[in-house]
Amino acid sequence: MANKYEAAVVLSVAKSEEETLALKEKFNELIAKNGTVENVDDWGKRRLAYLINDEAEGYYVFYTFESEPSFPAEFERIAKITEGVLRVMVIKK
Repeated sequence: MANKYEAAVVLSVAKSEEETLALKEKFNELIAKNGTVENVDDWGKRRLAYLINDEAEGYYVFYTFESEPSFPAEFERIAKITEGVLRVMVIKK
């Protein structure tokens, strides 16, 4: 039984554009391998409410997807250990 989820990922702006695109594609492929990507909403560079790792800005990407209930925890785990990711949060829609 698949559920719908939304993942918010905040990437470091200290990375180059190519590295940011590579991270976005990496997460897109990870979701596609374990479920169905419904939408990728790229908000781009935004000011953070507070400093995270001494950075005042972050690159926001939102993924809407459908997957098995076990996958979102694995997605968060992988994102949290990926260099260049400031924050990640997955919610069930």
